[in-house]
Amino acid sequence: MDEMLKESGLSTWGQFQEKLINYVSNPELWTGLLFTVIKIILIYIAARVIIKVAEKALQHMMVARDKGPIKFDARRSKTIGKLVGNIITYVVNFIMILMILSQFQVNLGPVLAGAGVVGLAIGFGAQSLVKDVITGFFIIFEDQFAVGDVIQVGNYKGTVEEIGLRVTRVKSWTGEVHILPNGTIAQVTNFSVNNSLAVIDVSVSYETDIDFAMKILADTVKAFYDTSVDMVKQPEVLGIHTMGATEITLRITAECKPNQQSGVARKLNAEIKKAFEANGIQIPYPRMITYHRTEKAES
Repeated sequence: MDEMLKESGLSTWGQFQEKLINYVSNPELWTGLLFTVIKIILIYIAARVIIKVAEKALQHMMVARDKGPIKFDARRSKTIGKLVGNIITYVVNFIMILMILSQFQVNLGPVLAGAGVVGLAIGFGAQSLVKDVITGFFIIFEDQFAVGDVIQVGNYKGTVEEIGLRVTRVKSWTGEVHILPNGTIAQVTNFSVNNSLAVIDVSVSYETDIDFAMKILADTVKAFYDTSVDMVKQPEVLGIHTMGATEITLRITAECKPNQQSGVARKLNAEIKKAFEANGIQIPYPRMITYHRTEKAES
């Protein structure tokens, strides 16, 4: 009995060896394997070529955009180029992997279905994260604001320190750093896009010669403009703005570089005060009005 089992096992092993040798020595197997390897290599090379061509095309587009008549910030253009380049790389690599798997007779239907289910689960579980990333991309792509700009988002106002795909960091002038998820940025006020306007109101008394005061103001602001680097246009003395109970208010406007109006206004106020003191122009003070009651003498 043992001998029969032994002979049967040897016969089975011999049949397995024979089948294995026939399978390995089959030229169609090696021919098909060779074609499969060649296809995989060609797919990989094609993917690399597509990525390189896309990168070159993006660089060419960025260079053409910089040389165009409308100038764009170089940092923003570079950031957009990197984002688009990364997206193209991920998409091409994903398609390449699917095509390679198809060469090994892998059924891609369940793979794509599983990837869709996983993506759907991630989307439902991280809706705020996806919203932050999408909003951050459009903040950069649409050039809404950049690092160094002074912006206001809701109650938060300050200088943008960092723009990420998920959060934006804003530093207030008192030193606090506000970290704002991009998905919560619904409305932004950017103070650094256009020139700012400094408005200075100066009060003089009714006894003051208005023409003389306006001439002193015009000379003072012109001299200040000649030495200032924060103004882009000579200030204008508009004239009488209001007439109050004890004073006349003269208004001056000065166009300044973005977000420089406060500093310019402070310096102009100091120069105007010095000029008024040097020319004897009095700034009105509140007056105390005293009422005297007279009583009739008793008869």
